[in-house]
Amino acid sequence: MAHNHQHHDDLQGGRLLLAVVVNVLLTVFQIIGGVVSGSLALIADAIHNLSDAGSLMVALVARKMSRRPADDVMTFGYGRAEIVGALINFTTLILIGIYLIYEAIFRMFSPEPIAGWIVVIVAGIALVIDIATAMLTYSLSKESMNVRAAFIHNVSDALASVGVIIGGSLIILFEWTIIDALITVLIASYVLYHGTMEIGGAIRILMSGSLKDGDFEEAITVIHDVPGVRSVHHVHLWAMDERSQSLEAHIVVDTHDMRETEIIKQQIKERLRNQLDVRHSTLEMEHADATSDCCERDRLGPH
Repeated sequence: MAHNHQHHDDLQGGRLLLAVVVNVLLTVFQIIGGVVSGSLALIADAIHNLSDAGSLMVALVARKMSRRPADDVMTFGYGRAEIVGALINFTTLILIGIYLIYEAIFRMFSPEPIAGWIVVIVAGIALVIDIATAMLTYSLSKESMNVRAAFIHNVSDALASVGVIIGGSLIILFEWTIIDALITVLIASYVLYHGTMEIGGAIRILMSGSLKDGDFEEAITVIHDVPGVRSVHHVHLWAMDERSQSLEAHIVVDTHDMRETEIIKQQIKERLRNQLDVRHSTLEMEHADATSDCCERDRLGPH
């Protein structure tokens, strides 16, 4: 079983590395085409493609780091390396989007002649490669925020190539050179949209937040619903990665019997695991008559 898992990781890692190499070569090709043709949209697409290569490399490195076991320094393990990689990639998307909008606005006031046929041919080749790269990362993107960030880079770049092809065609037919700058704004807007929509999830996990809104209140409800629980306080729920959460809480129970207390604890752990995917929970069990008034409230802030 472990051998099969390792083989799967090696296969996915090989796909990511291949995608990096292909995107680097495509970037060089597009920059040359953009300079020769005078197309800002093509150069913008090339810059975005370079970010694809960078995002894929970050995804690859972060994925390898996340597989390292816990040690004396990283006692929780290295699973969040993938979240850090995702944050880097989403931040890059946002910065690229802002830069492209700036360049496009500047070009609107200072248009330059553009060779439409070169733009269409180069963008057409880029589109084929972008689609192939996206296919390499698609399956892995469904299970990893880190790789999903790289996948979004690729998809947005494929759509950008479509936009550049359309722009080049309009330049050939009608000599609308301003369309190049307008296409660039559309590309940048799409990049900014996805960057800003996705980056919140990565920040939330790195700030030790819960996976989604409502999980905290649901965790308290789940604990309260276990027979024998009087109240719960000092509750902390946080995401370890994008798939699992951890919880710590003080549980006030009615019984003094150690065996019954242990049964209550195990029931709480099982319900939290099944309903909220809480894979690690630390529960401090307390007796009602030993709990101070300040701690008998259902929720208290961090201490």
